[in-house]
Amino acid sequence: MCGAKAGGPDASTIKPGETTIQGQVTRDGEPVTGYVRLLDSTGEFTAEVPTSATGQFRFYAAEGTWTVRALVPGGATADRTVVAQKGGLAEVAIAV
Repeated sequence: MCGAKAGGPDASTIKPGETTIQGQVTRDGEPVTGYVRLLDSTGEFTAEVPTSATGQFRFYAAEGTWTVRALVPGGATADRTVVAQKGGLAEVAIAV
């Protein structure tokens, strides 16, 4: 199960006990809007969410190793690998 609030994550919406992957996308230190994809350990597409106006995103996912891919205007992309633990919060910073 994966999903995110379209307006961007807010600490009050974290679901206790859920495996959460969240973070922020930036360019030159400034938040950037775009989309973030979640790819499983084989590189298969699992989910996609828009970033908020402050570049934030959130996924609820199964535990395991994931790739988080930022896609922003101008064709820039950046990948980060994250290990999500059951019931834990994995924070990801992505600079494009």
